[in-house]
Amino acid sequence: MNRGEIYRTREKLTERGHKPGFYVVVSRDFIADNDDISTIICAPVYREALNLRSEVLVGGNDGFPEDSSIRCDFLTLMMKKKLTHFVGTLSDRKQEELNRALAYALQLRLS
Repeated sequence: MNRGEIYRTREKLTERGHKPGFYVVVSRDFIADNDDISTIICAPVYREALNLRSEVLVGGNDGFPEDSSIRCDFLTLMMKKKLTHFVGTLSDRKQEELNRALAYALQLRLS
């Protein structure tokens, strides 16, 4: 696993209304790719966009079946084993947008 990769869960998750969902890995690569660490931080993807600075809009060109938004205000700690279906990797441009949205959501000042 690497930062910026998109996965779909197979199992139904309570935080998703008992439905599977899409998640984007936001943990740094050292954590994401380390087999000794069983959890990872992800940003969930939702179909509806709220037009917040803490969201990244994505769609079919990004590997999603429909227009959606990555919500950086709702980061979640996931067991890596729950991320069962690799979908793809965000483009460099979308990863830059993700970095800005994460910085905004976490109130980080980037220099």
